[in-house]
Amino acid sequence: MGSHNESPERSQKTSSLETADLVSLNVGKPIAVNHGTKEIMSGIFKQGSEEELRLEKTGLSGDGQADLVNHGGPDKAVCAYFEAHYDYWSEQLSIPLAYGAFGENFTISNWTEEELCIGDIIEAGELMLQVSQPRQPCFKLGIRHKAADLPIKVQQSGYTGFYFRVLKEGAIKAGAQLRLKERHSAGITIAEANRLMYVDKQDIAGLRKLLAVKELAESWQEPLASRLARLLTAEGG
Repeated sequence: MGSHNESPERSQKTSSLETADLVSLNVGKPIAVNHGTKEIMSGIFKQGSEEELRLEKTGLSGDGQADLVNHGGPDKAVCAYFEAHYDYWSEQLSIPLAYGAFGENFTISNWTEEELCIGDIIEAGELMLQVSQPRQPCFKLGIRHKAADLPIKVQQSGYTGFYFRVLKEGAIKAGAQLRLKERHSAGITIAEANRLMYVDKQDIAGLRKLLAVKELAESWQEPLASRLARLLTAEGG
């Protein structure tokens, strides 16, 4: 009984969010960078590629990560960021930013953290991808932009980006259309997951709902489950 009562504006918005474009496909191998008095390896320096690249369960051909504990792996095969945030960060940092500046593999048009949900399935040509977790900005983002406080600013802004896991491997090229194939039934947005992780840390009902989404990556499931257990113990429940 709902669809016939939708306003034209709402129908148009829903339709417009079904697709987005891959405005830039970015890859890069780890390189040595200075961090204080020592040298570390980082894969955050991504560059746009016009080539068609193979995407497998663990990532893109021609790409790599230095820290395989906190980056990469099946739940973090693709780091994605939203084109919509670039003007904001260019203004904040007072520099022009090229796509890939946030270490992302996919720079995506149209969508933001408010639109995509944990567990959503996205189709891109022969590829099938699934939203697995928000991105947790690491200190290497600060190194790249010579702004040590940038990771915490990204976290506080909510403009974190996110990760895809790969459900079906294939080839991908910049300019490809991404299509929302299946919306997860729980409807918990990336923005909502960020709220529960960083802001409303004692929202027991919210944590329970998020943890019920089995598609949420293990690296988020574990700390949130531990937090929920502590909260319930403190409540005596």
